[in-house]
Amino acid sequence: MAFSPEERQRYARHLDLPGFGGRGQEKLRAGRVLVVGCGGLGSPALFYLAAAGVGLLGVMDSDHVEISNLQRQILHATPDIGRSKVDSAVARLRALNPHVRLAPHPERLTAGNAPDLFAPYDFILDCTDNFTAKYLISDICVTAKKPFVHAGISAFYGQILTVLPGKSACLRCVFPEPPPEPKVPAGPLGAVPGVIGSLQAVEAIKYLA
Repeated sequence: MAFSPEERQRYARHLDLPGFGGRGQEKLRAGRVLVVGCGGLGSPALFYLAAAGVGLLGVMDSDHVEISNLQRQILHATPDIGRSKVDSAVARLRALNPHVRLAPHPERLTAGNAPDLFAPYDFILDCTDNFTAKYLISDICVTAKKPFVHAGISAFYGQILTVLPGKSACLRCVFPEPPPEPKVPAGPLGAVPGVIGSLQAVEAIKYLA
């Protein structure tokens, strides 16, 4: 399907980008990405994926916006305090790019619902903030041979790992067992998840295109 005149203006920088162009943009429009977590990592990742024109974005989180989130979770604003993070995120992303289809999942990820939730998507972003969820995402994706990008942050640091099951190392290959959850979260410095979450968006775009 051809891009509309408005879409051609919106994505002009991609369409003119050597090595990307119309073919890359068409692949983004056909892409389906699930972002698990609408917080510090998910906020920049979702912003850039929506701005880039990914065709379907799944938005998953069971939490509500708190004032302490606003130092780093840039999808949400002061009037959103107390609101579902998924509702807040969907409203902001729809205002950014009405061409992107948004699938809200205002629920907690579990071993029971993860396989069905992941099935329709081409790529998964782990934007969660606890080891239990991270290892669950890794295990489900490896079993289903579903590509995903893991990320984690703490204090002034972050890490990222893109996993192509059957072709690359997975989270358990690098860290066989999850460490204990910290009793007191260390930070993070607000801009750190912005950097790491943006890199997750880059990895998803690379995969889709």
